[in-house]
Amino acid sequence: MQVRRCAVVFVEPRERLNFDLGRLVEGGTGVEMVREWIALAAHLDDEQLLEADEVHALGLLSPDTWVEFEELAARHPRAALDSLLGKRLLIGDDGKHADLRLHDDEVRDSHWKGLSAVAQRHSRWKAIDTLEAERRFGRETDQPFLDQLGAPEAPVRERVPSAQRIGLGKPADSALEALVRQRVTCRNWDSSKPLSAEDFAGVLFRTFGARAVSDEPGIAVMKRAVPSAGGLHPTEAYLLVQNVEGVKPGLYHYHPIDHALEPLGDVAGHESAELALRIVAGQRHFMKAHVVIVLASRFRRTFWKYRNHAKAYRAVILDAGHLSQMLYLAATERGLAAFITAAVNECDIEQIFGLDPMLEGVLAVCGFGWRGELVDEVEFDPLGSVWPRSA
Repeated sequence: MQVRRCAVVFVEPRERLNFDLGRLVEGGTGVEMVREWIALAAHLDDEQLLEADEVHALGLLSPDTWVEFEELAARHPRAALDSLLGKRLLIGDDGKHADLRLHDDEVRDSHWKGLSAVAQRHSRWKAIDTLEAERRFGRETDQPFLDQLGAPEAPVRERVPSAQRIGLGKPADSALEALVRQRVTCRNWDSSKPLSAEDFAGVLFRTFGARAVSDEPGIAVMKRAVPSAGGLHPTEAYLLVQNVEGVKPGLYHYHPIDHALEPLGDVAGHESAELALRIVAGQRHFMKAHVVIVLASRFRRTFWKYRNHAKAYRAVILDAGHLSQMLYLAATERGLAAFITAAVNECDIEQIFGLDPMLEGVLAVCGFGWRGELVDEVEFDPLGSVWPRSA
């Protein structure tokens, strides 16, 4: 069998506290600091604990050249090599490693920058409930919130004394200014009122629709209402439709060129709320939005041009900001409300929509619908421009 190292792996030295009863019996505190080597690979979801000889061997193995295993065993400890095979950091060319090789090849063929690939793979959540995590955080200590975290950074960095600042005149009022004042993240939804088909289609087109597609030469460049690196627009909209007139509740993919929905599966009413809650990591104030939208980027679309580029991943992530801002404005224009959150269960979303994290990765989740009449969930509306004060 021939083997080679996986395409992308980073090794992180870590320290953790460990309680040793033997040390306590001997008269010590029982607490010791344990130092570990942790491997983070772009083709694996789970971290791998390494021994020192495995770290050494891993650093000497080629990610590109296939070598006979027995030849390597003559130069490196066989036990270390066997362990690296078991930990899926060393990959064989036989049938046993076919699936593993496929995932590793996806990383290779997508032109990922190594550091970005590891960040994408290992920053994903699975089955996280953020509200439960907040409650647990509060139970761990009796200290007030600020005492636990300390004072936050100042809202603005001031570089000169106030007397040296040059005041700027504010712009005259306008339709855009009025729209921006009404642009408030929503946490309270009116589930009794369905979203009209016209509003649904209008917000989707304003935000995600293609205004034009050019072919120059052989490169299809899509024009949307928002910018995207290289005009490539890799970020797709996957929808959980919950309460829209004329649209069956279910999972959909939005086709931006045809301005059409691609059905991916029906969802029963009770299942819809459960799916929404999984998607937004337990944030119950977002789960009732009429439409929940997953922003997922096809990395190869951008990395085809910006290959192994240090800025490519960052440029793709910017898409989520551009698209969500347009969604807010498009929804607000129609008297609707919107939200965006990065606290999402990417792994669950991948399972729901059938996505591969290294090919079509989840960036964020947004949504829109009718705003509720009452503030049952805490809102942030410092201008007092949207929310009623009654409870």
